[in-house]
Amino acid sequence: MTASSTRRTTAARTRLAAAGAIAVAGTLILTGCGDQTDKGSSNSSDTSSSSAPLASKLPADIKKAGVIKVGSDIAYPPVEYMQNGKAVGIDPDLADALSKQLGVKFEFQNGKFDNLIVGLQANRYGVLMSAMSDTKARQDGVDADTGKKVGKGVDFVDYFTAGTSILVQKGNPKGIKSLDDLCGKVVALQKGTTSEGIAKAQSTKCTKDGKKAINLQTFDTDPEALLRLKQGASVADLNDFPVAAYNAKTSGGGNDFEVVGDQIEAGPYGIAVSKDNTQLRDALQAAVNAIIKNGDYTKIMQKWNVTDGAVTEAKINGGS
Repeated sequence: MTASSTRRTTAARTRLAAAGAIAVAGTLILTGCGDQTDKGSSNSSDTSSSSAPLASKLPADIKKAGVIKVGSDIAYPPVEYMQNGKAVGIDPDLADALSKQLGVKFEFQNGKFDNLIVGLQANRYGVLMSAMSDTKARQDGVDADTGKKVGKGVDFVDYFTAGTSILVQKGNPKGIKSLDDLCGKVVALQKGTTSEGIAKAQSTKCTKDGKKAINLQTFDTDPEALLRLKQGASVADLNDFPVAAYNAKTSGGGNDFEVVGDQIEAGPYGIAVSKDNTQLRDALQAAVNAIIKNGDYTKIMQKWNVTDGAVTEAKINGGS
């Protein structure tokens, strides 16, 4: 997203010429997600199993193949985004560190966020790393809106914590301070995310309080929603805190957006793994804990200025 409090719940922790310009501009200034297709690799980490300390923990077929295909919506800076034809960001850096522990490549493949879990369950991907919030609904394969069973669900290896933030135009011309200020107004955001769930819950609250519902506009990618906000066609975009902060700092040289209010419903990001693949899940947990212990994890958090979201231990299905 709730911890689809962060990006991305399922209905949950994003990609067009004008909209993409926002993410591209941020990319150039900086130092999710891309073309919205499942085809092709965006990048891969390369390592050798001969010197990898945790290679023996992997399932035999993955160890033999030497690669883990990673499903990701690669238009969500700074978590993952495209730069010079390669996936870069927090998740790709973490994947590089994990590859050294496990001795296999992590090969990022681009896809629409709300199709990623379906792709995982269809074996198009081995894991998902896409600023995906670990939520009970996703664990159980339940539609967050209806409560109905929609799939088998997935397991998560939790590696980061983030909440949802409210992003508004620079100067906050509409005076938005909290979710309550969104009643009766147009809000743009990426569909299939936890932010969408938060907005829908708030809209229900608005009507119960005798106010107008939120006019919610959802898009396949986050850059599309950001463009609507930049143009003044919406009053706010709900987004994961690190992504909102990144766009506030970089878009238009820091002159397009700002973050207002506190983080909402902070929860864990998780690496999603099929429930049938507990050996891979446990190997990933061991690898995340290893990079936390050896300091590689902390270096990555510091590089991207997201130490506030760092965890001290990788948990399994810690979301609620």
